[in-house]
Amino acid sequence: MLAQRFVAAVVLMASTAAATIYYAGVAESGGEFGVYSSSATVGTGLPGRFGVDYQFINEATVDVYVDQNHINLFRVAFLLERMCPLATGLGSTFNETYYSEFASAVNYITVTKGAYCILDPHNYMRYNNPSQQPTTGSIIGDTTDSKAATTAQFAAFWGELAGRFASNEKVIFGLMNEPHDMDTNLILTNDQAAVNAIRAAGANQLILAPGNGYTGGHSWTQDYTGNSPASSAVMYMITDPKNNLAFDIHEYLDSDFSGSHSVCSQTAAANLAPLTSWLQQYGFKAMITEFGGANGTQCDSYITGIIDYMAQNDVYIGWSAWAAGPLWGSYSACCANSEQWGSLEPGSTASDGSPGMYTTVWLDEIQPLLPSTLQKTGISSVNGGGGVVSSSSSATGTTTKTTSTSSPSATPTGVPMWGQCGGIGYTGSTVCASGTCTYSNPWYSQCL
Repeated sequence: MLAQRFVAAVVLMASTAAATIYYAGVAESGGEFGVYSSSATVGTGLPGRFGVDYQFINEATVDVYVDQNHINLFRVAFLLERMCPLATGLGSTFNETYYSEFASAVNYITVTKGAYCILDPHNYMRYNNPSQQPTTGSIIGDTTDSKAATTAQFAAFWGELAGRFASNEKVIFGLMNEPHDMDTNLILTNDQAAVNAIRAAGANQLILAPGNGYTGGHSWTQDYTGNSPASSAVMYMITDPKNNLAFDIHEYLDSDFSGSHSVCSQTAAANLAPLTSWLQQYGFKAMITEFGGANGTQCDSYITGIIDYMAQNDVYIGWSAWAAGPLWGSYSACCANSEQWGSLEPGSTASDGSPGMYTTVWLDEIQPLLPSTLQKTGISSVNGGGGVVSSSSSATGTTTKTTSTSSPSATPTGVPMWGQCGGIGYTGSTVCASGTCTYSNPWYSQCL
């Protein structure tokens, strides 16, 4: 099987000379652990104990993936309520102990090992109660919820974090893990505020922006309750003055796209086609930062299919599989029907002692398809190869965004409610269609 997969990979690489997979690797899950409460009690597990309740990486794991598996990307999860304590709220005041632990993990990946690292606030566009993620906590920017953190606070958080990592060219800013069940316009507003704050902090690295519906690729063009408007109808309006932004996409292969079932039944080519066409239409790129499948052979062709699909379509610039992590033990991060089949952590074993998913999924299914021409040096970029990114206003740096006459467009009479209307680096309208343009901080004013 491995020999057949290697041959297939060689043929694929030969037939896709224009492939643009610059980054490939694995997600590291653990920094967000230790806060679950059956009664949804606010504050459970906060701030938590490093190495007991939460841990970001195992350095030996990073060594294996970089030195033996030759990946160049890790996606490291953290929790906003630990980084920004509830006592001070979301913003620029950090728990410096938690931050230093996180920074040590990021620096080990990027400085010691020379790989790239996505910073992943694993919060579902919510803040203040992660005790039953993904459903608990107030939606960031929801002006109808008096307990909710504001868009301005979200921008202040990203301005602070980006400023601290501005000199580390191998960092990638993942704005938020899996927003869901909220107004997609608010996701755009929050994303744009974060982009502006990151650039105002002097950080030029790659930014990954999510959409709605758990940022699912299959649902990017769909409009339904909790996922309205469709991400495709809104997210094309995002802008980046440094021209170094891509969309953050998740795509699981089971029946409901949740990644909780062991049987794969959804093919990437069919489900990602509308998203791919949208990316091409508007000149954007994307990275699939979560996907996965079960051990065994049933999911084999589906995992091969999604990796091949990304390699064959140049709007995709990278991927990370879900998930490794130092605290998983025999539990499975993905695709196991709640069975204990291990994780993508090297050395992981199933509860019965058999090889875990690092062996049965990563080594057997994913490793043979790892691109051989991954980016090794330079600033994280949608273009690959590093170097200084352009300061033009287009979102991708290589393609000018175009709008068809049938596509939705920004409201010509002014900025909608919740929208940004001012701030450092902002170049849009300062007139509110609804509400008043209200100053929040130097990076952000909002129609309220």
